[in-house]
Amino acid sequence: MAEQTTMLPWYRRVKRWGQTNLTEDDPERNNIDFWREQWKRTRIEGVIVNCGGIVAYYPSCFGLQYRAETLGDGDYFRVFSEAAKAEGLTVIARMDINRATEEFVNAHPDWFCVDQDGRYMTSQGRFFSCVNSDYYKKYIPAVLTEIIERYHPAGFADNSWKGMGRDQICYCRNCRERFLQDTGLFLPEAPDFDDPVYRKWIRWSMNIRTENWDLFNETAKKAGGPDCLWFGMINADPADTSLSDVHALLSRSEFVFTDHQSRDLLNGFEQNHENGDLLHLASREDLIIPESLANYVRGDRTFRLSANPYEETRMWTVSGAAGGISPWYHHIGGGTRDRRQFETPVPFFQWHAENEEWLYDRTSLANVTVVWSQDNAVFYGRNEVRERVAYPWRGMLSALHEARIPFLPLNIRDLIRYKNRFDTLVLPDIAAMSDTEIESILELIREGKNLVVTGCPGILTENGEPREECLILDALGLQMTETYEGAFTSQPSSWEYPLAHTYLSLPKDSRTAPGLLSGFEDTEILGFGGGIRRVLSRGPLVPSGGYVKPFPIFPPEFSWIRETDETLHPFFTGTLETGSNVVYLAADIDRCAGRSRLPDHFRLLSNAVLSVMREELPVTVEGPGYIDTAVFRKGNARVIHLTNLSFANVIGYCHWILPVYGLTVRIPAEGRDTAEVQFLVRKENRPRTIASENGYLTVPVDRIDDFEVLVIH
Repeated sequence: MAEQTTMLPWYRRVKRWGQTNLTEDDPERNNIDFWREQWKRTRIEGVIVNCGGIVAYYPSCFGLQYRAETLGDGDYFRVFSEAAKAEGLTVIARMDINRATEEFVNAHPDWFCVDQDGRYMTSQGRFFSCVNSDYYKKYIPAVLTEIIERYHPAGFADNSWKGMGRDQICYCRNCRERFLQDTGLFLPEAPDFDDPVYRKWIRWSMNIRTENWDLFNETAKKAGGPDCLWFGMINADPADTSLSDVHALLSRSEFVFTDHQSRDLLNGFEQNHENGDLLHLASREDLIIPESLANYVRGDRTFRLSANPYEETRMWTVSGAAGGISPWYHHIGGGTRDRRQFETPVPFFQWHAENEEWLYDRTSLANVTVVWSQDNAVFYGRNEVRERVAYPWRGMLSALHEARIPFLPLNIRDLIRYKNRFDTLVLPDIAAMSDTEIESILELIREGKNLVVTGCPGILTENGEPREECLILDALGLQMTETYEGAFTSQPSSWEYPLAHTYLSLPKDSRTAPGLLSGFEDTEILGFGGGIRRVLSRGPLVPSGGYVKPFPIFPPEFSWIRETDETLHPFFTGTLETGSNVVYLAADIDRCAGRSRLPDHFRLLSNAVLSVMREELPVTVEGPGYIDTAVFRKGNARVIHLTNLSFANVIGYCHWILPVYGLTVRIPAEGRDTAEVQFLVRKENRPRTIASENGYLTVPVDRIDDFEVLVIH
């Protein structure tokens, strides 16, 4: 078996990675022996080493490629890569190709981006290279070829390959001529989503970047053989509005480098679990997907030479493991002034090496899917992508994490591909859809899939143009009017702003929305603060609830309800003739949940999902705490990740972990009388044997610190 594994290409076998992101002074002061020891301690199998592009660490024959300040006549890429190869490590040459020096611009003025007035576009003293110029089309392929012929790296990674973003249009001769040739149009005057030419420019720009991706791979394979591959970094954010077609790139990849180094102010650690699932499902579940993990202080404040709190990096790392992310430690510079950061990756990387057989080549058993679409982020989100796309997505997913409901984050283009894997489909305000994508939703409805739908599904084309009819709501027997109340957009939380503190009136008879109102038996109202559309039902979905109109809340004597509109319904529930159980939310609860993270909103959203499901959950976890849950099948075993996020998602930096005690994990026995259970984190002397009872296998989990992984054979 080991011999067979060794025969696999590197992108099928290398699972743990390390990167020392070299700085310009490293050729003079870096201690390569220190890194040799660190590679052994962390049991990595591959390294990413800075090579060329914005800074070259080797003596290139291309004189305009800027050399590291302290490189001199040396060849530090060779020093570093040969040391790594001597340790049996796979070496990836890191590139950064999107900018160059003024000297380069003077030599090749038509290779760089200019604005409408012909002025070069710059950042930090460097000039942006144009993705349509010979810089990308000829020069970079020549540099890649040079590196392969000299050093024979296994492949390439590039974290700045996409060029400028959608807010900056390049008006160089290359772009003007290519856009006119491809579309018959002149470049748009400005970034303006109301301009159809600008929308066409965005789609065109995405295609150009896919073209460059393919060009660089063709170059690498031609010079280095079929297993020498080039990879740009790919981010898993469903609210991504960059000028690269993420799904198209994932669908053509044999391996993925993802650069998402830490959580942000909107998302918690659970996002890294989602990252792994999302990237695997949009490519292939057996792909190896390493993710760069920041070991330096990164967050609201960033100190790139200081050690991140151990617990902050640790929680991001173990959460990624639940989604099959391969660990890849990332340090800035080869210096060792803050030596604490080098201890952080060691325990997890060693654990990962000992248990990797259970972390790969497995299939998620989640039977709920939540849909994402980059077209929706770009052409519906436009300049309000956080409000329109990120908040509904985050609100829905946070609700499922908190309720311990495993789910599949699926790109809308892949729904039919995975349709036999899920029972319930969740559409969190996916407004922009192609005709094919709408038809895929309708096909799933005809087949009886259950739905939770929010917002305005499919009211725009994939390019953001309005449609005359909403076929998805039509299929649900609903009609959306042009009337709405409240605010769907960014809003202040001021007490003087009444739309921020509105309420929903809950139905007095819970039978009108069975299951949806579980846990709300003792209240007639629910804090809201969002927007609600007037929707009419002409089919089997029953409307319920009402809208409490705004009223002043300050001074407190004024804080009383004046008017409730019981004809403006937030909830629509029922069963279609196809057998689909449906909840439609005319009130943007998912957006409000993402914005304010109110537990009532999370409960309502998870209730909506649980109330429509016919199949049982593949795993249930009972007990205290915020336990993110994932379940996979591998052969005859089931692998269950339990990540303890209780008190972890603090504002700032996580720097302590509180254990949780007394959990119970239950899974269907699938006809087995007994099973053996391994605990991969808190190891026991031998596997436990458990007996099935009433068709279920029940495993007590006495304690979880940061995470636990159960293997049930």
